[in-house]
Amino acid sequence: MLTTVDEQLMLRIAVEDFLFAESALLDDGRFREWLDLVTEDIKYVIPVQTTRERAHGSAGSTTMAHWDDDYTGLEMRILRLDTEYAWAEDPPSKLRHFVSNVRVRPGSGADEYEVRSNVMVSRSRGDSRTTDLLTAERQDVLRRTDQGFRLARRTVVLDHVVIATHNLAFFF
Repeated sequence: MLTTVDEQLMLRIAVEDFLFAESALLDDGRFREWLDLVTEDIKYVIPVQTTRERAHGSAGSTTMAHWDDDYTGLEMRILRLDTEYAWAEDPPSKLRHFVSNVRVRPGSGADEYEVRSNVMVSRSRGDSRTTDLLTAERQDVLRRTDQGFRLARRTVVLDHVVIATHNLAFFF
């Protein structure tokens, strides 16, 4: 348990540094290096959002997801990007991840932290004059290891019910 303000501040700075370095890898298309930052028991989910009245609870689906991957699924996505069959990302999108509003709390496991952050992803494709902007809250579990922080869980709660981009073939 973190006891001092200095310890809390140092933890938040270390978590932000991890998130910013992770975003740089994704922006640069260095997906294999990014995969080194996740745990082998990772769960990566982007649930489908729905429109509901407040009385009916959360707008996130518990049965449908744009992505629902484990380590093997993420690895297969990355390996596919290096083939001639990655049509959705050939030529590759130009991405920029903006991460803000980072909040850190102790997690349920030893050396785990619950991290919430807001993210905006700017995406341009080919020679198009338009840019897609997607915003979301990321709900992560980071695990401290001997190699530093590793991403053990990510749930991306999109702010969008209708997604205007042609596909979600990129990482949040």
